Amino acid sequence: MWSAERDSTIGSQTRINGEIRSSEVRVVDSDGKQLGVMSTTKARELAEEAGVDLVEISPSANPPVVKIIDWGKYQYHKVKEQKKSKSSELKQMRLGLKIGSNDLAIKIRKIKKFLEDGNRVKIMIVFRGREMAHKELGFELMDKVLDMLSDVALAADQKPQMAGRNLSINIRRK
Repeated sequence: MWSAERDSTIGSQTRINGEIRSSEVRVVDSDGKQLGVMSTTKARELAEEAGVDLVEISPSANPPVVKIIDWGKYQYHKVKEQKKSKSSELKQMRLGLKIGSNDLAIKIRKIKKFLEDGNRVKIMIVFRGREMAHKELGFELMDKVLDMLSDVALAADQKPQMAGRNLSINIRRK
């Protein structure tokens, strides 16, 4: 349990066991019960008796708060929280006006995967050359795409908008 190995994603700023420099600390056990303020050596002895680590949770508090827990378990939960709190990204899918039906099916499948992962998706239809003369075909293609995605996606209260040579809309999961 008293290992010096660390995961580079968390461990660089979190101090454990002998790295804790404060002379007095506020100790919390693994169940969340407060054990009070005591010397760091006594807290380290308590952690050693329990067979786990002494982890500095709040170094800026006065006195610093430490918790008697298993370092590996703490690390695992911290990484899990970071992944869960990941903000949704805006993914982009570009389509040409003359896209084939199989290619469209593949793009739709990718968009559904993005939506299932919790991301927002910007669908963009790109007009090339003289295709600009037939904007109605772009709007028809966009309606077709939105119909294919209607079971998983929600158009964000807006209509597709033209911006230069692009027709785009942002969608999110229902």
